[in-house]
Amino acid sequence: MISVFGSANMDLVAYVAQAPRTGETITGRAFRTIPGGKGANQAIAAARAGGRVAFLGAVGDDGFGAEMRATLAEAGVDVRGLRQVPGSSGIAHIVVDDDGGNSIIVVPGANGTVSGPSGDDLAVIAGSRALLLQLELPMEAVIGAAQAAQVSGAPVILTPAPARPLPDELLDAVTLIVPNEHEAAAITGASGAEEALDALLKRVPEAVITLGAAGALYGSRSGERLRVAAVPVKAVDTTAAGDTFVGALAVARGEGLAPAEALRFASAAAALSVQREGASTSMPARAEIDAFLRG
Repeated sequence: MISVFGSANMDLVAYVAQAPRTGETITGRAFRTIPGGKGANQAIAAARAGGRVAFLGAVGDDGFGAEMRATLAEAGVDVRGLRQVPGSSGIAHIVVDDDGGNSIIVVPGANGTVSGPSGDDLAVIAGSRALLLQLELPMEAVIGAAQAAQVSGAPVILTPAPARPLPDELLDAVTLIVPNEHEAAAITGASGAEEALDALLKRVPEAVITLGAAGALYGSRSGERLRVAAVPVKAVDTTAAGDTFVGALAVARGEGLAPAEALRFASAAAALSVQREGASTSMPARAEIDAFLRG
């Protein structure tokens, strides 16, 4: 089982021809509310890619919280660890332009109340084959979950987003870190992906840097290094591409695929997701990923 300790947000998505500049008012062409959040997105992506997944996090006692719980459950995610707290759920205000680019404002809401894994969370993490983490929960909560997985021997896969300084006590428990190229640069101060990969491998055993249309770069302390090309597709909305990649990658690793095959599987899932609007609504099912790889 894959456990995901992370955020659940309701995405409030506005679609526009071009994102507004400071002080500018524009007219959008559409608006949607879509359950998301990096944690929930990764849980749904992993479940749809064929994994058995448990989600650990918090939502508010509002309508958004109920909808997010239902969406996760519908995707096949175990939501017994999704606690409800008084107040509002997390939200993300997202602007998507006609080139598929996006800008995002996150208001944590219930996510900000998670100070660490509960006793029940610790039991789930201890029984997991992998733990997925992101940085949309308070840092002390993320560190607590990572250390719990380290004690139990479960590999920890960290998406360091939103990018911020990463304390050693967190990285000491991380098995694999998966930043995009901008996050890798912010974390390491390196100007190029290869240099950033070298810097990351001084702190964690394995790293994957996602490079958008240029694919993904993988390295490990054992000396293995490879680059996997992205599948060329027309992007409609890139909002959840990274989360789709990580969720699918966790499934592929859990199934014992070698790094090159696991990265190709994850890249195929991400390529399918960017051709659809939304976050959780864009993530492909296992049959779609397998068919895409065959085709």
